[in-house]
Parts: sequence; structure tokens; C-alpha cells
Amino acid sequence: MYPTQKPEALLERIIKASSNEGDLVADFFCGSGTTAAVAEKLGRKWITTDLGRFSIHTARKRLIGVQREIKVAGKDFRAFEVLNLGKYERQFFMEDLTAKDAKNTQRAQKQIDSPGDLGETFANLAVKRTTKEDLYVELILEAYKAKRVTGHSHLHGTKSGRFVHVGPLDVPVTQTRLTEIFEECRQKLYTQVDVLGFEFEMGLTPQFIQELKEKGVSVTLKYIPKDVFDKRAVEKGQVRFFDVAYVNAKEKVKGKTVTITLTDFVTHYTQDDVEELQQSMRSGSKVVIEDGQIIKVEKDKNGIINRTLLTKNWFDWIDYWAIDFDYLSKKEIIKVQNEKGETEEVWSGNYIFENEWQSFRTKKSSTLEFTSITHEYKQSGRYKVMVKVVDILGIDTSKIMEVNIV
Repeated sequence: MYPTQKPEALLERIIKASSNEGDLVADFFCGSGTTAAVAEKLGRKWITTDLGRFSIHTARKRLIGVQREIKVAGKDFRAFEVLNLGKYERQFFMEDLTAKDAKNTQRAQKQIDSPGDLGETFANLAVKRTTKEDLYVELILEAYKAKRVTGHSHLHGTKSGRFVHVGPLDVPVTQTRLTEIFEECRQKLYTQVDVLGFEFEMGLTPQFIQELKEKGVSVTLKYIPKDVFDKRAVEKGQVRFFDVAYVNAKEKVKGKTVTITLTDFVTHYTQDDVEELQQSMRSGSKVVIEDGQIIKVEKDKNGIINRTLLTKNWFDWIDYWAIDFDYLSKKEIIKVQNEKGETEEVWSGNYIFENEWQSFRTKKSSTLEFTSITHEYKQSGRYKVMVKVVDILGIDTSKIMEVNIV
């Protein structure tokens, strides 16, 4: 529930008075999704947005619940998509850097073409011409509160005794990249490094990270949040880099059918220094996250500290999980302008995740199902199954599995 949530009865009156069945209803600050939920019940199409990931996640669960109610009533309902604009923010950032780089180049060229001391001109040019990659790295390091370092091939900064690598803007961090980072750390006798990335290759597993640690380098993978592009959030220190989590599942194939069972969820999220908090906090309580555990820290008037572990099992972290049984069947098609200025449809290189089955917690029921329904394929072949988990922090973690149907 949100403090500003409107009663469904009020939204029903507004939507009925201002639209007809089949019309499109929009709410660009959706909160918990009340407008979209009522629109769905009244047979309207809808589009709804919000900047908060918790808001989108809450609305998604609510709308799935509405669809289930409609299905039980024997009525038709439409499918909906959840679209993430994070990549478009990155694209805008790169386009902005490209534009600035072009202006700097033009300004430098004018200096070169004009009379004067060319030696001074080229010296100024060397100072002013900061590459797009440098600007990007500096932005991420500032948000991560890390200090820039030079003289390294793959390491960009340091923070609290650990080196920092900033992953690429537009492609996932791969196992090959991690191996290169590891080799540089090993040669320079560095033992700890944080690797920041917007996305990570699907093949990266806890086992691979453990292998690097056993060889002498502790590697921590952290997601770069989209908040890094919000200057105010960075200045206020509100940007949080969460550790990459891992989800494990197993399939059971029988003939042309398959069921998926969720078996494990591994996280090492750390948001707070518990020891430091215990020393600085006054009497009262606070919930903190340390090394994949949620802990309630209580301190009484006499300074006595009590710690209660809230996440006792791996599944305590999971709020929602869903399955797309044929992930590669739905390509993401986008509209772009070609060189002639014409609009054409092209494949973005990504696929659309379709929630073909899901289980999630609600306020009325905190129970999760850990084994999916039985899904039947129409044809034999190899299929990619994607399992998506949304944890209690609202962070998505996915795993792709391959099943062979004979």
C-alpha cells in the first residue's frame, strides 16, 4: 500500500465517466498500480509507468492477481509486458557524450586552423580531449565513491583497500573480461577487486568466482544501478551498488513435458557495516544487510546489543519468480530511422521475457510454490527456458536453462 493510493471505487467512477470499453487509459505515476488494475477489470487497455522498481514490481503482482480473478470468472483478459528503460538511459548518456566529444573536436580544430602557437594549441587539446570512456568511468567511480587510479590495463579505481573495475556501458561483463582482470591482479599481487557492470554474462557462476578466490584474488560482482545517471542521487549519496545474486533451478523432462523447480538463491548483498553501525547507533533498532543476510540490530539504553537474523533460509529472499518456457521465441523488435530517414523495424538483439507461469508473495499469503506447473511443448527440439527471480529488494536475477524435448 502507498500513502497516496486511491480507492478502487473512486478510480472506477473516473474511468467509467471518461472512457469507453476498449479505450486506452494511462497513468504515468502508477504507485501500486490501482489505475491499471481498475482499467483491466473494466475492459480498458492501459499503459502505466513509474521510476521506482518497487512500484513496478508491486503493480506487476497486482495485475497478475487481477488477471487470475478475471480468468476464474471465465472472462477474457489481455497479456501485458514489463519494459525496462535502463538501456535507453545508457544509450542517451552515450549519445550525449558523443555530441560533447564532437563539439570539443570542432573547437580544437578551430584552434589548430587559427594563427598562433601550435605547440600550445596541441597541449591544450591534449588536456581538453577526454575520451568518452574516461567520462563514463569517472561518472561510475564518483557514484561508487571510489578514487581513480592510472597505470593499469583493467583496473580503474580503488575503494576501502579494494581495486575497482568499471564494466562496459553497452555489453555484459564476460568471463573473458574477469579472467583478464584476474591476471592483472595476480601479476601485481592484488588480492581484492570489485567488478561493476550493468549486465553480467549468463555463464558467470559462484563456482567460477570461487575458483578465482582460491587462486588468490577475491572478486565481487556488483550491479551498476540506473541511479548513477541521476546527478542529485549521486550528490546525496543515495546510489546503491548491490552484489550480483545467483539463482539455481533444475528441470524434470518427461516426454514432451517439463517442470521447473527452484532450488537455491545465492546472494552476498552488503549494504551496511554492522560493526560500525553498532558503535555509532543510539538506542533503538535498525534492519541492515550484510554478506547476504538481513539482520535486525537492537540496542537498549544500557548499550546492550542484540542481533536477530531475519533471513534464515535462501527462499526468505525471494518475493516473486516466473518462467518463460521458450525464451528465444519472442524477439524484441524496435522501430529505428535508417540513413534515409525512413522508419523501419529491426531486431534489437534481445528477447522478450513472457511470464508463462509465476508464483509470488502477497500480504494475504506469504507462501511460495517452488515447482512450476507442467508445461507441454508441441514439437521436439532444444528450448531455452528462462527463470527470473525478483528478490525482496526488488532486484531481478535470471538464469537460462536448456531442455531437450524428444
